[in-house]
Order: sequence, then C-alpha cells, then structure tokens
Amino acid sequence: MQYDGRYSFEAADADVILVPAGGYSSDIRVHRCVLIAASPFFRDMFSLPQPLDNDSSNSLSTCDSHVPRIPISETREVFTNLLCYIYPIPRPEINSLEEIRELLAPALKYDFVIAVNALKEMLVSPKFLQEHPLRVYGIASSFDLEEEAKIASKYTLRFNLLDTPLCDEMKYISAYSYQKLINLHRSRGKAASELIKAPRSLKCPQCNSYGHSSYGNPKWWQEFANKAKAELLVKPTTEGIFDMDFLKSTCVNGCPKCPMSLLEAGPLLMELKKQIDALPATI
Repeated sequence: MQYDGRYSFEAADADVILVPAGGYSSDIRVHRCVLIAASPFFRDMFSLPQPLDNDSSNSLSTCDSHVPRIPISETREVFTNLLCYIYPIPRPEINSLEEIRELLAPALKYDFVIAVNALKEMLVSPKFLQEHPLRVYGIASSFDLEEEAKIASKYTLRFNLLDTPLCDEMKYISAYSYQKLINLHRSRGKAASELIKAPRSLKCPQCNSYGHSSYGNPKWWQEFANKAKAELLVKPTTEGIFDMDFLKSTCVNGCPKCPMSLLEAGPLLMELKKQIDALPATI
C-alpha cells in the first residue's frame, strides 16, 4: 500500500488526538468535524464528554493538554491510510486483497461509510474477481458483506472448489458460508448436466445412415455430453465446454462426417449455452 505522504496528520489546529498502537510517538492529529461527518461511530462518541490528558509529562506539547486523546488499537500506518478516504487528500494505492482486508476491518469497526463503500467496490473489482474469486468470497463472508459475497460466488464457478489451494481468507469464514458455496456448485452442476439432452433432429450423415442407428445420437454428441457433464460437475459454468477446442475434441471417434454435424448444430449448442447461463449462479 503506497501513499505519497503529502499529508502527515500532524496538524497544529487538530482538536482530537488519536493514539494508535505504538504510543505517543505515533500520535494522529485529526479534526473532530471531519470524523463526525464521516462516521456515526465518532459522531456518537463526541456527543459524550471527552477526557482530557492533563499529564503534561506524557504530552508532546503542553498546549495539547486541552485536546482529547483517544486510544485506538490500529497502527498509525493502517489508520492514516484509512483516514485518506475521509479527508480531501489522495488515497493510498491498493494493490492486494491483503491491503483491502486490512483497511476494511477498521472501516467497518468505526463505521466510515465512504471508506467502506470504496473498499467494497475495490474488493469486487475485475482484477481481483477474475484471479482470486475464492479469496474475495472469503473476505466478503468474513465481514458479512452479503452482496459482495454473492458477486464473488458467481466467479468461483470457474474453479473446482475441491481442488483449489488453501488461502488465508478462508480461515475466517463460517462453515455455513462455505457450505452455501458448495451447495451452489453442486446444485448448478446437477441442473446444468440435466439440460444436456440431444433433440431427435440432431443427426450425422454417417453415424445415422444405413447400417448405423438412425435413431441414436451422433458419436460427437455422445462424446460431448459425457465430457461436458463431467466438466460441469466440477466447474458448473459454460466457460470452456463451448470453446472451439473443447468442441473439436469431441470429434475424435473416427467418423469423418461428425465435424460437419457439429458445425450444423451451432444454433442448438448456443441455445443450450443460453439455458445453462440462465441457471441461478449465486449463493
């Protein structure tokens, strides 16, 4: 997480001092009006009388003896990065899910609404959903972010849940949240597999010609159905099974006419894809 450091939260006109983990040497000097505007938590806190630090021996300056000092459990780096979301200053550059999780916890704790919304939007950004949907789901579930968990659950369909590496984010979710994800994969895979049925009109000039079964399915379809059903049970999404490479792999039965039958079945396959895509795709 990178921040250009142009604002150091050491303003002389600050009327509140936050004391993070680390003590006096890392004081964060802030403005009550900003905290009140950004956070219902601080608004309610400041509606109560605030204790003063009258022990000048512990203060950086005796002129601060009238300024309320509020201890917080977060480090100075984390909290000042969070404050960048509520002060009119540049925000830190966030490049990882770890950084989002690190800021989301205090943002939710102190009810910094603007920061929470910005971080939630970042959490479900394409760059994280495409590569790490399970980690995004883990973070969203651990913070009870239902909408973000739903969005992430759809992107997990592209992965085999039972064959993914362990990730730290999954440590913090409940068995219930994980079971919901498993149920989604299982039910969608089953429903998608049941849609793979060949219409009677699907024929191959050779597979269904004289000397062969005129009522059976083309050999390429049998291969497609078997492979697609197996794939859908572990990755219940249409990504992959309608790709050209996958479809070409179904024409390996030695029938010279199956490729032509496959091409002619294009509209049928696209309709099948549409039906599978229409199945429920989120928890």
